[in-house]
Amino acid sequence: QVQLVESGGGLVQPGGSLRLSCAASGSAFGIWTMGWYRQAPGKQRELVALVTSGGTTNYADSVKGRFTISRDNARKTVYLQMNSLKPDDTAVYYCRIERSRYWGQGTQVTVSS
Repeated sequence: QVQLVESGGGLVQPGGSLRLSCAASGSAFGIWTMGWYRQAPGKQRELVALVTSGGTTNYADSVKGRFTISRDNARKTVYLQMNSLKPDDTAVYYCRIERSRYWGQGTQVTVSS
């Protein structure tokens, strides 16, 4: 039984920053590739960022240079640091164990003045 618990979402002004966290319960956390996804109302869920077990990262073009995904295997937690936020970053953000059925519950990020 694997659980992913997210935190850190909220309301922020354009240009501001938020840091999302996703804590995993699985003992095999260190070998998983972890992903952050987001879904805005009326839109498909899209991949935002990936981090492999070895720390290699990939980003959607829309967030490259602004967002940073990282992981702390000792804490079994993956993070998404979001800087220079824009209104079109507004979405529900989800963490996921890649190639699995396991998703976090989602956390709302709203970027608005």
